[in-house]
Amino acid sequence: MVTADLAYYSLVAVYSAMAIYTISFVAFALDLAKRSGDAQQAAARAAKAEALATASVSRSAAGGSTVVLDRPSRGAGGAASASTGAPAKASSFERVAIAMMLLGFVVHVASVVLRGLAAGRVPWANMFEFSLTGTAIIVGVYLAVQLVVNLRFLGAYVMGLNLVLLAIGTVNYYVAVSPLPPALQSAWLVIHVFVAILGTAFFAIAAGLSAAQLVQTKREQSKLAGLRFLDTLPGAERLEDLAYRIALVGFVLWTFTLIAGAIWAERAWGRYWGWDTKEVWTFIIWVLYAGYIHARATRGWRGARSSWLSIIGFAAVMFNFSVVNVFFKGLHAYSGL
Repeated sequence: MVTADLAYYSLVAVYSAMAIYTISFVAFALDLAKRSGDAQQAAARAAKAEALATASVSRSAAGGSTVVLDRPSRGAGGAASASTGAPAKASSFERVAIAMMLLGFVVHVASVVLRGLAAGRVPWANMFEFSLTGTAIIVGVYLAVQLVVNLRFLGAYVMGLNLVLLAIGTVNYYVAVSPLPPALQSAWLVIHVFVAILGTAFFAIAAGLSAAQLVQTKREQSKLAGLRFLDTLPGAERLEDLAYRIALVGFVLWTFTLIAGAIWAERAWGRYWGWDTKEVWTFIIWVLYAGYIHARATRGWRGARSSWLSIIGFAAVMFNFSVVNVFFKGLHAYSGL
């Protein structure tokens, strides 16, 4: 009875976290809209000041004197700095979004803990539990990265992705608490799967930065109209650099995942590698990110080519989770469905 109650409260906490995340997502979206408005107003003020400066110079020239006027800098009047990608002062929407994200994260973690207590083990042994824990870690990694670099402009992406994954996990993958299969009764379940989830979180953030870099590049090349909030984001080169560094952390974690998985396979099945579907896709993901890192570091790949590799790599991670786990049968068929 206690187990059933804990599992029920865990599910209630999941839905509560989703409701709070929804408020955070809306607030982040409103903040982006406000950024657009602020950037448009700043551009209008800059254009007006430029016109006044030109008129003053013309009148001075006509009168035979020379007047030197300072031109207004980009982002004048409170718009965000293009070098930092951060507004001079956080908007009320942004403060609400971050507060709701933190509150939702606390409730989300509580749901993970309750599920673990109900199961009497770590809560990532099936698809539902992997979704539950994985989405919590994505938010946790995003919040942790904020301590080092400002990525508040990715808030809507992180919350939107989290809501989609949580909705899919709770609606399509939910299963009742059940005992572990013999092959999963190992300490490697804690190490191997947790590190894989952690690596996935870094890949998710890197993919968001790569997508932002692609859009920002179009914007900087004057090939994309509208979306004035892009003026408040870091430049394309900075976004690309951030994506690369975060993906590099994910790659190190994924490399450990691959090695730990091979060691666990030897303990469980007596061989390190068996070309099981899950093993193959884990290796494909490793190759994609290894190619991305190698091409950018040694071949000088920049711009769209490197960003697309980052996005394709994360798409492969999602395919591995959502398709391989459900539709491909093999030794790793532990979806619980």
